[in-house]
Formats: sequence, structure tokens, C-alpha cells
Amino acid sequence: MAHLSITYYAFLVGLKMDVKAILRTGPKAVKVSIAGIVVPFSLGSGLYFIFPIDKSERAGFLFWGAALTVTGFSVLTKILDKQQILHTEIGKTVISSALVTDMCAWGFLALALAVTSSQSNIHWSMISTIAFILLCVYYVRPALSWIIRKTPEGQGYSEFYICSILTGMSLSGFITDTFGTHPMIGAFVFGLVIPSEVLEATIADKLEDFVLGILLPVYFVVCGLRTNIDVISSETTWLAVGFVIVLACAAKLFSALLVATFADLPIEEAMAVGLLSNAKSVMVLIILETGQIQGVLNTQTYSLMVVVVLVMTMIVTPAAILVPPVQNMIPYKRRTIQKAKSEEEFRILTCIYNTRNVPTIINLLRTSNASPRSPITVFALQLVELVGRASTMMVVHNSRKAGPRNPSHVEAQADHIIAAFDNYELRSEGVRTQAFTARCAYTTMDEDICTVAKDKRTAFIIIPFHRQKTIDGEMEDINPSIRGVNEGVLANAPCSVGILIDRGFAESHDHADNIAVLYFGGPDDREALAYAWRMADNTDVRLTVVRFIPSTDTYEPPEPMEAGDKNQVTLQIDYEREKLLDDDYLSKFKTATMSSKSISYFELVLNDEEEAIKAIKSMDEHKHDLYIVGRGRGMVSPLTSGLADWCDCPELGPIGDLLVTSEFESPFSVLIVQQYIKTNKMRDGSIRSSSSANFGEEIAMRPSSAESEGYESFGSFRKWDHEN
Repeated sequence: MAHLSITYYAFLVGLKMDVKAILRTGPKAVKVSIAGIVVPFSLGSGLYFIFPIDKSERAGFLFWGAALTVTGFSVLTKILDKQQILHTEIGKTVISSALVTDMCAWGFLALALAVTSSQSNIHWSMISTIAFILLCVYYVRPALSWIIRKTPEGQGYSEFYICSILTGMSLSGFITDTFGTHPMIGAFVFGLVIPSEVLEATIADKLEDFVLGILLPVYFVVCGLRTNIDVISSETTWLAVGFVIVLACAAKLFSALLVATFADLPIEEAMAVGLLSNAKSVMVLIILETGQIQGVLNTQTYSLMVVVVLVMTMIVTPAAILVPPVQNMIPYKRRTIQKAKSEEEFRILTCIYNTRNVPTIINLLRTSNASPRSPITVFALQLVELVGRASTMMVVHNSRKAGPRNPSHVEAQADHIIAAFDNYELRSEGVRTQAFTARCAYTTMDEDICTVAKDKRTAFIIIPFHRQKTIDGEMEDINPSIRGVNEGVLANAPCSVGILIDRGFAESHDHADNIAVLYFGGPDDREALAYAWRMADNTDVRLTVVRFIPSTDTYEPPEPMEAGDKNQVTLQIDYEREKLLDDDYLSKFKTATMSSKSISYFELVLNDEEEAIKAIKSMDEHKHDLYIVGRGRGMVSPLTSGLADWCDCPELGPIGDLLVTSEFESPFSVLIVQQYIKTNKMRDGSIRSSSSANFGEEIAMRPSSAESEGYESFGSFRKWDHEN
């Protein structure tokens, strides 16, 4: 039963292993992995001969050496993720090298089995096993791909289908066992060549709990029963045993330091990589137990190496605690658009759930007014749900490198995204782009987005809305899980965030040139105006800013309060101070743009939310391409209080929800903006802002030519006059 469990386990490991991720491993990680294979294998092989062994046990050095080369990828990923260093430079290097060493460990095991199974037929065993691997790669995998293509999309896989795959696994194990290696080698290779991610996920879902929860513990019991601590020092001293344990544990550290002398790897980082690479997985027990079954590891050498493996794995968690998150040591200052300087680089992270998001995002980026004087760096993050393969790695794409010849669905989408952003970069001045693909579960996707934003020090995150416009004009959910991801990003983002919604405009236009900002007040609205102000620096863009002010009859200044829910941080809102900050920022805006003929500013004094709704809907007559509004966290106004109670999508705020869910004749896009606010920089229950405290006399503003075309009929219209 124990050996049946490791055969199924080998099949699951092959099923989840992503060979393409191994082929994309960076040069630094490759050097670390090569050194992490050569040095531990050589050291383990040498230490093996310190102990008295029979002539028939000389081949045991292969199992000792192979056991020391293993770095448990899955175990290490969980440890680094728990310590929040998975996405640091050290974490990326050690995880990438662990993938390579994990793959090579299976090669070492196959070699050791071929050598020890039949001394007289070793050449036949090796040649037959290699031929079987090539057969699976070049014939079995294409055959499975053909069968999967013939399966109707969305039909799913029947029990007969799954049983047929498991039968193929058993047949593969039988074939490699006949060749003189082991059934688990055949099962591993068969799992490795299964092409469909959906099929992989289906099989893993049906097998994983049974194998890991019931079968594999039996194997652990067997390994424990074979271990005898008493015989470790039976024919040698404990001093020699301790010496072997120390050297074995230091093998990975020696290999990393060796890389540091020949490559651009700092000593501190090399030591951290070496210590973290000591994490071991079930694969080590499989190698050692197989060596004892083959009769080349006696009880002493087997038990000693089991102790070494336990000690090495125990080192990893304390070592991970001591590793500092390197990227946090560099200051991260520009987290909002409002505080950014116009001549500085503007860094944006765009999140892409599917290729339909690309035109809308490119449209917004083209409107963002990049120039050599005010450059924009865009990080395009393709987000893919983790199915099948277990590696939750970030793939950095080389835009100049051709994609695979026969790309998968995800790779084809990545190629499309890369091409779109390359085209945007080539057609724009002052723009740099870089594309990534992140495979992760929806439950942790928001954490990965925030981690990338922090790592790249972006000032703004753009996330698509979870609904998209259909052919009949309705907004429908494309994936309910995306809504949870967006809410998580809004709650935990290290910078400002924008939710982008397309209502048909991006389908026929490549950029927006008629922009409207609906200003009700508060930090989110100031951030929305700051972004629109940047866009309006392009003289071809027309910007209309409409400030909605409650009349004195209806407005009662509320007391300072805490505003927050499960999807956002709790903020102390001082409304009087917020109003002063709004007046100050708008005064600066009017002063700076008063001579611009393409910028218009209006103030509407209204009585209630009904008048506000009518005013907003009347703006549809002006055919605006893009509406930019703040999310309105914590800002209570008589003009929006009633709307907030009826929000279908609270994450958009009351005004954003109105623009998205209401009926409008003209097509347009909507950007809902939330400003980043560092909550530990509060004083006296108010929010700190970079705006100055000069609340002086307001400066006149040129009235818009459109003032009589849709605003005067609602409440009191206030226009700015140079004379008064």
C-alpha cells in the first residue's frame, strides 16, 4: 500500500509540474541550481564512504548524493509565503532554482534505480527508460491533445475518461517496472505529458485528498519503521556522525557561496539562498527508502540520512525569519497621483483578467498623456486562475522574444497582451512597458496584485470591473470571483486604485478626448481630479470639471466620524477640514488652468439626490468619452446619501454605481478612483494631505461655453467671473 501511494504521488507531482516554467528560469537561478546539484551530490557521495559498507552497497552513494540535491519546491513555497518573502529577490531566486533541482532529482532517482536494479542489464534499462520518455513526449502527449480537442467544450470529463487516464498511469508504471527502474518513474512521466490544464485540475481534485490524506501517511509510517536511531553510531563515533550531519546540512550553503564567487550574487543573498534551499520534501524519503529497498543502503546509512533531512528542514523556517524583505528597505514615496511631480516617472500597474480588458486599458493609457518630460512606465499583469500546474510563479515576458510555436490558451492570450502593449509603447513617446503573467488562486490574487504594485513602486493600479457590456447593451458578470479580487485590492492596495468600466466606447475609439470629472469632495475626488488634470495637459483633450455643492438649506455639517467597511481601511473623516482641502486644491486647479481654452469648470448648487441624478444624466447630451469620479469613501453628502442606500456595486461608490448601472444613450468609459491614504499618518482625527494650508481668496475662472446647454435648469448654477 505504501508503494502504491508513492506511485500515485509521483503521478500527481508530474501532473502539477510546469516544465515551461523550468525552461524560463533566469540565468542567476540556473547557476544556483547547477551548483546546488553538483556540490551536494559530490559532498554526499564522498561522505557516504566514511561509513563501513559492503561491496554490494557501494552504489548507495547515488541515493545519498541525490537526497542532498533535493530542494522541496512545494514545502519551500509555503514557508516563504508564510514569512512574506516569496516575492523578494531572494525568494524568486531560491524558488526558481528549487524547480530545477526538483526536476533533476527525478532524473537522479531513475539513474540510481537503473544502476542498482540489474547490474548486468544496466544499459538496456537506461536506453529503454529514455525511449519510453521520448515515446510519451512525441506520441502519447499529441494523442491525448487530439482526444481533448475532440471533447466538446464545457462538457467536462466523465468518470470513464478519468479512469482511462488512471489506467494509462498504471500501464506506464508497469512498463518502467519491466524496464528495471520503478513504477513511479512511469507514473511521473505520464503525469508530466498530460496537456490540458482543465483535465489536470479535474484529476488532481479527485485524487489529491485520497492520496495525500490516506495513502501517503501509510508511506510515512513505513519510512519511520525502517529508521533505527540506535544503530547510527554502532560502528562509528557520535563525533563522526555529528561531523557528517553538519557537512551535509552545509552542502547547499557551500554551493550558493560558490555561485557568489563566480556570479553577480551578493554574499548575504547567497547565504540566505543556501540556507533556504535546505528545505526537503517527500521526494527525499522516496529516494532513501528506495535505496534501502534496492539493498544498497543499510539501516545505519538510511537512518543517518533521515536524521540529516529532518535537521536540514528544521533549519529553513528560522532562516526564513532572519531573511529581510529586501524591497521594503528602499523608500516607496510616490503612492498617489495628487502628490506626484509632473516631471517624474508615473508608474502604473494594469491588471488584465482577459483579452477583452486590453482595449479599454490601452485607451485609458493613451489618454494619460505620456511625454519625454513626463514619462509613464506601465506594468501589464495578466492574471490567470491557478488550475492544474502547482507553480504559483510570476512569469516576466520578453517582448522581443517570439512566443512558443504551439501556444496554450493562456500563452496565446499573453502573446496578444504583449503585442498590444508593445504597439502602445512604439506609438507613444515617453512610454515603457513590461508584461507579466501571474498564476494564482482567486483567493490570493489580490495579495499578488498588491505585492507586485509594492515591488514595482507604482503610484496607480488599474483593475477592470467584474462586469462587461454585452451585445444587447446590458452589463453582465463575467466572473463573480473577480469582484472579490477587486474588493481585496481596494482594501489592501499600497497606492491609489482605479476601477475601469467600459460602456462601449473603447470598441470604436483608441483614446478619449472629451473627459468629465464629477466632483463631490473628499480625497478620492481630489485624486480623480489630479489624474484628469494630467490628461488635460494634452491640448487635444477637453476637460469639464463639475463640482456638486449641496445648498445651505439642506447641508448640515456632520460630526467627525469613522468611515470604513470590510473592503476598505477605517479612516477618520473631519468634514470641515476636508472641505478646506477641497477648496484649496480646486483653487490651485483653477489658477493653473484659467488660461486654458480646453478646460471648463462649473459649480452646481443642488437640493437633493434627485436633482444630482438629473444633472448627471443630462451630461449625456455632451457626449463625454470618459467620466472620472472618486469612490467617495466616508464623505456623506445630501446629494449622495440616498444613492448609497441603493448601490448595486458598493465598491464603485454611489456616483460610480449610478454611471455604470443607469441607462445612457452615448458610449463612454468610467474610471472610479480611490486615493491611497496612509492611516498611521493621521492627527486629530483628520487626514493629512500634501495640499498647502493657504485657503485664500478664490480666483476667477472662465465660464464654459456649455453653461447654458444642460446645467442651469438644476438648482443654482455658479459661474466664475474675472471682474467679481
